[in-house]
Amino acid sequence: MPQKIKPTEAELEILQVLWTYGPSNVRFVNDKLKSERNVGYTTTLKVMQIMTEKGILERDMNSRTHIYKAVVEEKETKNQLIDKFISTLFGGSTSGMVLQALGNQKCSTKELNEIKKLIDNIENPAQNETDK
Repeated sequence: MPQKIKPTEAELEILQVLWTYGPSNVRFVNDKLKSERNVGYTTTLKVMQIMTEKGILERDMNSRTHIYKAVVEEKETKNQLIDKFISTLFGGSTSGMVLQALGNQKCSTKELNEIKKLIDNIENPAQNETDK
């Protein structure tokens, strides 16, 4: 498994389908992608073949339709990408990214409460451990 992956936007879309629905054939992945944008079957197949060559996906060829599964873990991949994103676009400033995101997007009350809880957990980790 690769240490640091740098998936393209198309590869990330495919990974998201596989992380959400589990191992799938190309037709299923393509149908899910087509619900978001117009993408051809052969394009999806080619990208998934390249991802297999890169070690991002594994292909099970035991059945007539090949089944692909993600080799890279969702959380690890997202952590790597967000670290790179913060470093590149926000000079390493997590707060800069959060403030930009909160200023650009409307948050629901539920999301704001989740953010407040996360901040509280970061500020008071010992207190929150004793509350459990």
